Amino acid sequence: MAERKIDGGCQCGAVRYSLAGEPLMAAICHCTLCRRAHAAPAVAWAIYKDDQVSFTQGQPKLYASSADAQRGFCERCGTQISFTASFLPGLIDITVGSLDDPQQITPTLHYWHSEHLPWVRFADDLPRYPDLPPFE
Repeated sequence: MAERKIDGGCQCGAVRYSLAGEPLMAAICHCTLCRRAHAAPAVAWAIYKDDQVSFTQGQPKLYASSADAQRGFCERCGTQISFTASFLPGLIDITVGSLDDPQQITPTLHYWHSEHLPWVRFADDLPRYPDLPPFE
């Protein structure tokens, strides 16, 4: 059986990527930093090992959003694409919304739910963690 491959990229097409295999986790983040970076009430992420992600056209511009983390975005159109952090060594988060077909990945939990906006309610029974979920 062939390894699953998922493609994605930014709105203008300047940055394209390919994901190999299954994500380690897919989740919805409610943290203040993600909300602000995306101008959205929550952000869906798929977490991969670094070697599962290949940028096939262009590279995201990196922004140090905190002392420990960098966010990758398209320098031309501004699409948010990735998140890396020193506390998640060897891992890269990819925005589910930047996938060509976001329906291919379904989040399985919510994290940083302690910072969620009270008017945001998801009609699901997924687990909710006050901060980072446990990594198994």
